[in-house]
Amino acid sequence: MTKDALLQEFKTRYQQEPEHIFFTPGRVNLIGEHIDYNGGKVMPCAITLGTYLVVSRNTEKKIRLQCINFPETADLQLQSSYTKTGKEWFNYPLGVIDEMLQRGYELSGLNMLFYGDLPIGAGVSSSASIEVCTGTAISQIFGLNIPGEEMAVLGKKVENEFIGMNCGIMDQFAVAMGRKDKAILLNCDTLEYEYLNFEIGDNILVLINSNKERKLTDSKYNERFAECGRALKLLKQVVKAENLCDISSEEFHKAKHVLNDAVLEKRALHVVTENERVSLSKDALLNGRLEEFGQLMYASHASLKELYEVSGIELDTIVEFSKSYPHCIGARMTGAGFGGCAIALVKKEYFNDYAEKIKPYYKERIGYEPGVFASEIGDGARAI
Repeated sequence: MTKDALLQEFKTRYQQEPEHIFFTPGRVNLIGEHIDYNGGKVMPCAITLGTYLVVSRNTEKKIRLQCINFPETADLQLQSSYTKTGKEWFNYPLGVIDEMLQRGYELSGLNMLFYGDLPIGAGVSSSASIEVCTGTAISQIFGLNIPGEEMAVLGKKVENEFIGMNCGIMDQFAVAMGRKDKAILLNCDTLEYEYLNFEIGDNILVLINSNKERKLTDSKYNERFAECGRALKLLKQVVKAENLCDISSEEFHKAKHVLNDAVLEKRALHVVTENERVSLSKDALLNGRLEEFGQLMYASHASLKELYEVSGIELDTIVEFSKSYPHCIGARMTGAGFGGCAIALVKKEYFNDYAEKIKPYYKERIGYEPGVFASEIGDGARAI
């Protein structure tokens, strides 16, 4: 949908001239999965698909939330606080508005129209994109000057407390702080970060949507969060650590007997080794060892499948095909799993061939085709 069409849609719906338009991207995580809430390092990047928000103030002290992608709308009186109701999409912006009010910011009525070109439920952070887009808009409209890092923390708080999803900081940070052609190496415990040049030579980053929708709060995400908490508590009896990711593989193997539980052992082993793979990946990327980076992607997927058990036949089929395809150097599921997306590094000139061949391969096994997109790395949240 073009920017002009979006502005026109706003005028049609609200009978008012739009004042501002904002954009916040989605993200993919190159490596470092399910370790953001375990105090580890992750390597996400913002993509060029995302959430658009057209907004104007109103004088009726009303919060009006509409979205081109969903039929549900909200028309609420501006009040001092809100609570989540049901599972509608507008709980995400409403949670941000509530958090702004709890912080003592004075807001006026707002007419808001959202539109997203991210595949919903595909694991590329449409919820974080909506949250950060709402926060960025409010910050700019009311002159609050909230910096990107703080906006990410605010979005995470909304996700954890308002929505009830025990996610880490990665998604909100990546969409708030993304930079064109850069990966972010983020320490999720300290929020220290650095930008890495994502130089992949004659390869292209491919996003493959399994088209199996996953609903995170209904999934086992919170269960994994709890399992990691239990494992950490037990390991702390014998290892000095604040987070699971503070523990090295060597320390883990010496201490794992205290877990006395095969499931907890698998979960913790994934977290510890995945955190180490992120450091190895940084080194491989910075020194142009792309084949090694690709192998680390495959190793990450195997760990998520076998130890963390968050993959599934759809994502495994994508990675299996990618492994057999001669011009692909690495692939893995990205995001929380249980459906959603995978990413692959494919030689640019073979992208069309890869897309053409994966579709029937996948359809034969799963029953429908995946979506295949060439993905570019873009900038974070901004007014446009």
